[in-house]
Amino acid sequence: MDVTSSAFKDNAARALGDAQLQRALGNVEHGFVVKRRKAADALPEFDQLRDEAREIKAHTLAHLDLYIEAFTDKVEALGGQVHFAETAYDARRAVVDICRLHDAKTVTKAKSMVSEEIELNRYLQKKGIRPVETDLGEYILQIRNEAPSHIIAPAIHLNRDQVEADFRRVHKHLPADRDLTEPATLLGEARAILREKFLSADVGITGANFLVAETGSAIVVTNEGNADLSQTLPRVHIVVTSIEKLVPTLDDASTLLRVLARSATGQDMSVYTTLSSGPRREGDPDGPDEFHVVLVDNGRSSMLGTDFQDMLRCIRCGACMNHCPVYHAVGGHAYGWVYPGPMGAVLTPSLVGVDQAGHLPNASTFCGRCESVCPVRIPLPKLMRHWREDEFARHLQPRAARTGLGVWAFFARRPRAYRLMTGVAARSLSLLAGARGRLSRLPLAGGWTRHRDLPAPAPHTFMAQWKTRDGQ
Repeated sequence: MDVTSSAFKDNAARALGDAQLQRALGNVEHGFVVKRRKAADALPEFDQLRDEAREIKAHTLAHLDLYIEAFTDKVEALGGQVHFAETAYDARRAVVDICRLHDAKTVTKAKSMVSEEIELNRYLQKKGIRPVETDLGEYILQIRNEAPSHIIAPAIHLNRDQVEADFRRVHKHLPADRDLTEPATLLGEARAILREKFLSADVGITGANFLVAETGSAIVVTNEGNADLSQTLPRVHIVVTSIEKLVPTLDDASTLLRVLARSATGQDMSVYTTLSSGPRREGDPDGPDEFHVVLVDNGRSSMLGTDFQDMLRCIRCGACMNHCPVYHAVGGHAYGWVYPGPMGAVLTPSLVGVDQAGHLPNASTFCGRCESVCPVRIPLPKLMRHWREDEFARHLQPRAARTGLGVWAFFARRPRAYRLMTGVAARSLSLLAGARGRLSRLPLAGGWTRHRDLPAPAPHTFMAQWKTRDGQ
């Protein structure tokens, strides 16, 4: 997926003017926010579980090398293989090498944001291997040739009429009178198509929500069961995931699962929670002949020991973006890469560079809703501030912004001059606004007044009013 985060402002402007998108984004509040609140309120120990989840992830990251080694040893003892991929290219090559070893022509894929990150589908197609997305949302996006706009609801930017039109365009066998107006009929049509793909696939590829060092297991959580079919029917199962998905024990994983589903979709648990531990053993009724785990670094190890290590606690629930007013306004594609919303505003600069993604940490109101709902308590506003500071220190901000901050800093270090200038500015703006109390045009503030009026300040600053009150 090409990185367009540097064009966030243009992306956002297009999103705000897209009537179809704005209609679809209205579903976020009712589809996620309300359900999460009800699920959290129904579990008295929910906040305690969040504390435990934070500590589990923090402990794992502090000893990540040891848990990677333990996980690898366990997978190999079970007959599987672990492939370490330092870069996205290394990860793609590892997957293709396995596919070629088995002369694979078709692979079925469950939803995996890491596979989006490493551009796996594009690379497989380039090498003559056809990837088939089996998550319903990802399947819809694949036939539209679009990227996901959300990490758990990839097609949330689409409306039902758009999906119906795409199905009729691609599924040529459909009679004109076939009813596709209901979600159930759309699902039935996709299920019929995908069932053939599951049965004919040479290789199945999934991501992993968690990797358990204690048992060498990959845990995959879905509501559709497509991941189960992708990892049990083909001869080869490849797990493509990143190094921070490790947890020490099954007990730790169970704690994280209790906060994951509630934070993501408002469920007590997802419909399917599947553990894969190596290839099929003697007596197993199903399962793959080979089990591979491709562990992707792609810049994550460089985050360890830095201000941004906390971001690696993320369990990809999507709660931060579900509650973010900026995401509600512009959707996921505006962020310009795989990870949108507040978590993307921190993770994307970490992985692709703040020079390419510096707009993202600036696209925040710092209202704090993201941190308040995060199941592992990542201090997202603080981390976005770190990126803003880094961007400023490296002179990556526009000259006008740096100059304006420099002028403000000059007066902020001189209290008398600051009080004088703010007093003059307050009185002047109040006079300009008049009885209306709002300014529709203002020099140096065109970015605001082009779209909305600027409320005029009170004619006297707080300090001036306080001095008068104190004197009385």
